[in-house]
Amino acid sequence: MAPGQRVSSRVVTVPNVISFLRLLLVPVFAVLIVEGYDVWALVVLAVSGASDWLDGVLARRLDQVSRLGQMLDPAADRLFILVTLLGLAWRDVVPVWLVVVIVARDLLLVCLLPWLARHGYGPLPVSFAGKAGTFALLYAFPLLLLAEMPGWLGDVAAVVGWAFTWWGIGLYWLAGVQYVAQTRSLAATGDLGTGAGAHGPEGTP
Repeated sequence: MAPGQRVSSRVVTVPNVISFLRLLLVPVFAVLIVEGYDVWALVVLAVSGASDWLDGVLARRLDQVSRLGQMLDPAADRLFILVTLLGLAWRDVVPVWLVVVIVARDLLLVCLLPWLARHGYGPLPVSFAGKAGTFALLYAFPLLLLAEMPGWLGDVAAVVGWAFTWWGIGLYWLAGVQYVAQTRSLAATGDLGTGAGAHGPEGTP
C-alpha cells in the first residue's frame, strides 16, 4: 500500500470481488490436482496468480484499498499454498515434512492472534519477508507440479521449483520470527515498531 493510501471499511469493491472469486477457485483447484488434471490445475493457478496481481493494482488505482481486501488477499494466497501442498503430498510429489514445516509456521502465527485480539490489536502488518516468501512458494508449487512431466521441461521445472521452495521456506520462517519479535515488542512497549498503527488489521502475515 502506498504511503498515505486511505484504507476504507467498504465490503463491495472491485478488488474484493476479484479476491472472493479467487477464493472460490481453491476447491476447484483441489479437485483438479487430486484427480490428476495437472494442465487444468496449472491453468487455475495461472488465473489465480493473475487475479492476485490485478486486485492489488485495481485497489491502488481505483482508491479501493479496504480492510476486508487486506485480509481476503493473503487468505487466498495461504489457502492456495495449503491446498497445493496437501495435493502434492497426497500424490507423493513433495515429502510430508515440507507440509509440516510450512503449516507449523502458520500455526505459530495463529497462536499469536488471540493475544493480539485480547489486547485490542488486529493481525500484524505483512512484512516484506512474508510477502517474498509467499510469492516464492506460489511460484514453487506450480513448478513442482510441472516437474511431473517427462523430459527436459520436467527436469528444469524440478530444479527451479525446489530452488523457489527452499527460498520460500527460509523467507517464510524469517517472517515468522519477525512477527514473534514484533509481538514481544508490542507486549513490552505497546508499539509494533513498524510505523504502522497497532489498532485495525493490516492483513494476514
